[in-house]
Amino acid sequence: MKKLCLTLALSLGALFLVKAQDDIKSKSNGGIKGGYNLASVQYDGNEETGQRSGFHVGLYGESYLSNFAAIQIEVMYSQQGYEIETNGGTFTQKLNYINVPLSLKLYPVSTFYLEAGPQIGYAISHKETYDANFDLFDTSQEFEPNSFDYGVNFGVGFKSDANVSLGVRYHLGLGDIYDDGSPKNRVWQFSLGFGF
Repeated sequence: MKKLCLTLALSLGALFLVKAQDDIKSKSNGGIKGGYNLASVQYDGNEETGQRSGFHVGLYGESYLSNFAAIQIEVMYSQQGYEIETNGGTFTQKLNYINVPLSLKLYPVSTFYLEAGPQIGYAISHKETYDANFDLFDTSQEFEPNSFDYGVNFGVGFKSDANVSLGVRYHLGLGDIYDDGSPKNRVWQFSLGFGF
């Protein structure tokens, strides 16, 4: 009788674990996401520059480790850089990346998450312009930034049962954009995602 009860208990436990794993796998998904960037640069640990508006867009894959935790990897095109306005005009650095963030997402409740993790980036285009508010003095020039960037991301968001997500993320760049002045990326991202 004891063996029968033990066998039944183990069988029910195994069925419960298999069902739980199936539920976790069914929540894993991929999708597209995009949104608005507010990017700036911090030089030598001092105050940040003015912000450049831009956008980001790309693909993501989210894999659940449990009902409360997931790993998400993304491949994103991201417009970054900064603007500085003076009495004489506006200086703009346009620096665009392909970024690959990897995030650990924690779900305290099923529709709200906290996320953090590393990010690497590759600069695919760069241009600096000066708009003097007078065409004769406008300039356009290219400088060679470091190709690779890295840093960490922190964010929060909401995700519906239909796999529609709305999130806010802050990127704290740790790699120098150029060799002089230790400039580092700072980016706020506001994203809308659609899972499939």
